[in-house]
Amino acid sequence: MIEWISQNAKVLTFFTNLGVLLVWLGYAQLLYLGFSRQRRPRLIINRGKRKDIDALCIVSNMSAESIFIEYIIAELETSEGTITMDVTDFDQEYEEGDEEKQQHSSSLGTVRENTRQGPLGSGDFLHVGTFSNLLERLARDEGIKMDGHRPQGELTFKHLTIRLIGVYGPEDMPIGAERSFELFTDEDFRSLTPNSWDTKRLSSFRQRRKLRKIMQELNDKNFSSSSNLRQIDSEEDDYNKDSPTQNDDEQGEDKGERSQEETRQAAAKASREE
Repeated sequence: MIEWISQNAKVLTFFTNLGVLLVWLGYAQLLYLGFSRQRRPRLIINRGKRKDIDALCIVSNMSAESIFIEYIIAELETSEGTITMDVTDFDQEYEEGDEEKQQHSSSLGTVRENTRQGPLGSGDFLHVGTFSNLLERLARDEGIKMDGHRPQGELTFKHLTIRLIGVYGPEDMPIGAERSFELFTDEDFRSLTPNSWDTKRLSSFRQRRKLRKIMQELNDKNFSSSSNLRQIDSEEDDYNKDSPTQNDDEQGEDKGERSQEETRQAAAKASREE
């Protein structure tokens, strides 16, 4: 046995070193997975308190560190286009004298009462209001008249997407998260169901570069809201402006056909008289 070991010492040493290397690689993999898990940003968007359109839109930070919320964007997809709005700040109705009160007040509580922008600690959560309030805010900004939770006319709401953009801990690149909810057209228009079981995380290098570009555009434009419904309306107006000309052409063709028919009838009558 000792002779066999001495004869195959080089081979045994090679396999021993290879086994030790594999063990250290396994430990290194576990350490890396633990480190990346701690450094991975995690935001969750979900319904709270209820499961219908009157549910609270809750944003939870399940990351190991705080996330500074920069933007909360609501995007409503309708049958005639898309409405996008920055809902980071609260939608408040001011009364006479409130502006003077705000100028003389600079407490942290007052800031928290006016905006959702700011650091969200690890394990903390906030709500963006109810989904019905978000729909009403988007519709009011676009001038859409509502009948309860349902828009008046032939316009229908399809999907509501909540998108978050923030900065995670000491990192320079922004991170994001988004989740879409489907709006069902039932009798009361109260059904709201998430399209996926989990919140989509926007944390890859490519996605974070895109988010940085979006943030730069939002800051440059002082973005508040945008919509392509007006473009659709303008196209309809242009079509309506063109339609009278088309109708006139059709009326001219009808008149021409009637005159030709009258001429043929007169010629037939003259031939019978002869």
